[in-house]
Amino acid sequence: MDLDVLNMFVIAGGTLAIPILAFVASFLLWPSALIRIYYWYWRRALGMQVRYAYYDDYQFCYSYRGRPGNKPSILMLHGFSAHKDMWLSVVKFLPKNLHLVCVDMPGHEGTTRSSLDDYSINGQVKRIHEFVECIKLNRKPFHLVGTSMGGNVAGVYAAQYPAEVCSLSLVCPAGLPYPTDNKFRKFLRELKESERIDRIPLIPSTPEEMAEMLKLCSYVRFKVPQQILQGLVDVRIPHNEFYRKLFLDIVDEKSIYKLHENMSKIKAPTQVIWGKQDQVLDVSGADVLANSIPDCHVHILENCGHSVVVERPRKTAKLILEFLALVHNTENSKKLA
Repeated sequence: MDLDVLNMFVIAGGTLAIPILAFVASFLLWPSALIRIYYWYWRRALGMQVRYAYYDDYQFCYSYRGRPGNKPSILMLHGFSAHKDMWLSVVKFLPKNLHLVCVDMPGHEGTTRSSLDDYSINGQVKRIHEFVECIKLNRKPFHLVGTSMGGNVAGVYAAQYPAEVCSLSLVCPAGLPYPTDNKFRKFLRELKESERIDRIPLIPSTPEEMAEMLKLCSYVRFKVPQQILQGLVDVRIPHNEFYRKLFLDIVDEKSIYKLHENMSKIKAPTQVIWGKQDQVLDVSGADVLANSIPDCHVHILENCGHSVVVERPRKTAKLILEFLALVHNTENSKKLA
């Protein structure tokens, strides 16, 4: 082989080897950095832009796509210890002409965290309303989506600010007395009795605990490499003290049934999506909402756990779009009648 041709292959091989080696090194040595890069790339690929909004000295971090138009804007509220990027799997299946807003909940990710802040459900509702006012999202009624803790907040928000919410999607929401008990609910009772907060299943501090949390939250058994589990833990550990405080605030008596206390005040057409095999918040909560909210549409997903957004993102997006179309058609029919 000609020496110049051989050198060309060596240079080409070296050029390819550098990013491959960098990826492998990141995977093995800095998995948390790789996870952050992953979300950054996915946001760019889906056209989501990150912005900041300020209410006095309080900072909100959010991502958005599109602009307000004829169709209602969609505001998405994530669950406990998650962040705005958890919605990316659903955003992937939503039309690009919709105006989408995903906000980091109070104290999470890029939104201000303060030991003086009120992280009860009412406190979070107040903060989300400040965010809505900041970005002028309430110039006309919007569609509100919330999952788990975010579902509790979304339901109470719709009850307290009915003029701002034209429709509501609650994905396995917290804040209810669930007729059917489960293992996690029993744990909560034991937690109150023992007052031990060092072993909360939703706050892992080791890769093994992270694996157990994923099993608790998902019906689908994801095969997650040890390095990625370590990366997920590394990302969370600096925030675990805050998560413990937040967890105790939202399971406190003044917050734990807040959605139940407010559901009769919800006037907006409401959609409930729940995983039938949810081990965290029992699916029996769907009947509680259906029996109290006048215009309530319930969808129970088979072979799905608590992490509906991650396990069934395409189905979740489809159900939301179908619900929005139904609400829109119903409103048009009322106008023509």
